[in-house]
Formats: sequence, structure tokens, C-alpha cells
Amino acid sequence: MNEGDDALARLRAELDELDGRVLELAARRQALVAEVGRLKRHLSQPTRDFSREREVHELARQRASEWGLDPDLAERLVGELIRASLTSQERERLEATGAGAGRRALVVGGAGRMGRWFTGFLATQGWSVGVADPAGPVEGLPWSADWRDAIGTAELVVVAAPLAVTAAILHQMANDRPPGTVLEIGSIKTPLAAALARLSDAGVAVGSIHPMFGPDARLLAGRHVIIVEGGAPAALGAARELFEPTSASIVTMSLEEHDRLVAWVLGLSHAVNIAFFTALAGSGRPADELAAFASTTFGGQLDVARKVAGESPELYFEIQSLNPHGRLPLEALVEAAGRLRGAVDRTDATAFAALMRAGADYLRGGGQ
Repeated sequence: MNEGDDALARLRAELDELDGRVLELAARRQALVAEVGRLKRHLSQPTRDFSREREVHELARQRASEWGLDPDLAERLVGELIRASLTSQERERLEATGAGAGRRALVVGGAGRMGRWFTGFLATQGWSVGVADPAGPVEGLPWSADWRDAIGTAELVVVAAPLAVTAAILHQMANDRPPGTVLEIGSIKTPLAAALARLSDAGVAVGSIHPMFGPDARLLAGRHVIIVEGGAPAALGAARELFEPTSASIVTMSLEEHDRLVAWVLGLSHAVNIAFFTALAGSGRPADELAAFASTTFGGQLDVARKVAGESPELYFEIQSLNPHGRLPLEALVEAAGRLRGAVDRTDATAFAALMRAGADYLRGGGQ
């Protein structure tokens, strides 16, 4: 090994040591976070403190400038540490509530991605969780292929299945009349309305909720959970009880308003990304080639599109096709693309600028 190689090896060894120290400090920070979380619970304070987060971000940028470090890098590092802290505090808060201790829950469709999320979420609160899913078992949990074989003693039943399957299950439950509370989590509610009504008429405590996040969510700060009005008070109370210890925002609305909202929030955003990657796929240019020259905007859109492309086509088709309010956003998207193309085809800079100004005004909250 020559002198240059020796110097490089020494520098790399020093970097390895520094990386270890950084990780050690991060672990010490997490231990302090745990103490803060316990004190917050004792004082009945919320997990998240936005003013404190701003202070931490500002202090990080200030110190970075003093030490010759990129302030943006410092803020990103601190942001990741804050998110890790919030995740730990939220999990410990859920564990501390022990709301499900000594109680049994069944997740129908628990082998699916969102079903697995619910098995973990409920277990964190102390529930004894079982899974009913013909797709197969979930490691470490009691399993049955048929929910009817496992539902008898469950105090809480979460139905996390495709819409058509969920409707069939709810109709069957109306015949069997399970004693526990039933919550379904479908992304569209209108196709389930008749089954929900029938189950309610049968005397079962049933509620309808929609977690507005995917199965990869670890921290619920900034996330929303919709509770649909019209369910049994006991079921809606149980749904609220599940999510109140988290940092999620709980929103209550009617079934129709839910589906109108979801048509724009999910249907339109999914459609934009499907159209985006469909157009790219037809461009004749490899994705890697385009990514190599990506602008900030293209790179960000490509990241979102990759996530959408990796989701369940069956679920996304349900969201597009089964929502009675879903056509309006699609028509609006087509019309907007036509207006954009028309301005470009006419070389009409004024019309093009008007589209962008109208959009900027809307996004600032100045339009509808």
C-alpha cells in the first residue's frame, strides 16, 4: 500500500469513527425523547409541539451557519431526528394507554397491506389480535381462513378488504350478528351503504372510517382519519378511541361528503400520476435516461409517480370506477389538459400565464 492509500484508509477510518459517534448521539437523543414523552403524558400535553419544532429548526440553521455547514443540510438532519422522535413518542403513548389490554380484536383481511398495518396498530395498544384472511396467515398471529370461524369472542372487528368483498362480508355479518364492534375502512363508501345499513338494522354496532394514509405510515402526525357519520355511537366512539392517542387529525363527515372529497383528493391525484407515467411510458425514452437529466420538479413528480405505480391496481381502479362522484375530477383533468394544449397550440402566452396565475391564486387560498 502506498502513502496515498494509507492516507485514504486513515481518513476513512476517521469517518467511520465519526459516523459511530453521530449514531451514538442520535441514540442518546432518542433516550431523552423518551423522557420528554413520559413527562408530556404526565402533564397531559400533546405529542407534537409546533412552536418547539420551529425553534429546533431555526437553531439548527443558526448553528450550521456558525460552523460552516450547509443550513439546509442541518435542517434536513434535524427534521429526520424530529420525525423519529415523534414516531417514538407516539408509539409509547399508544402503548401507555393500553386501551386494548385484555381485549380481543380480529382483522378481516389482515394479510393485506392495510390489514397488516391495523394488526400492528392494534397490537401496540395492547389488543390481542387475530387475522382472518383466505390469502394466508400473518406470522406470529392467530389465523383463520374464514372470518366466521374466528369472530365469536372478538370485541372489535376491522374489515380491511376490497370493496366488493367488504360489502359481502357486511351482508353476511347482518345474518350472523357478531357481538363485537365492527369497523370497515373502505376508500369509497357509497358501494357499502346498503350493507352498512343492513348490518346496523340487524343491531350490530358498525362504523365506517377511512384512514387517509397508506400502509407505510409510521407516524400519524399530519395525517387524517375520517369518521363517517351515521354509524352506531358505540362504533364511532370506538374508532375515535383508537386514534385519539395518536397525532392524527380526526374529521367527521357524511358518507356523501366523504365520497365527494375522496373523488378529488384521491381520484384526481391518482389520475394525474397514472396519466404522467403512462405518457412517459409512451415517450420511447427509458425512465433512467430521463431521471438522469431530471429537474427538481420532474424528479419530485417521478418519485410520487413511482409510489403510485407500485400501489394496488385493484384498489386504485375501485377508487376511480366505483365512486359516483369520480367522473367530475376526471372530466376536469381532461378539460384542464385541453386548455393547456390550446394555449400552447395557439402560442397564446396570455392564456398560458392566466392558467398559472389562476392556479397560484387558488393555491394561496384566493379561489375555489
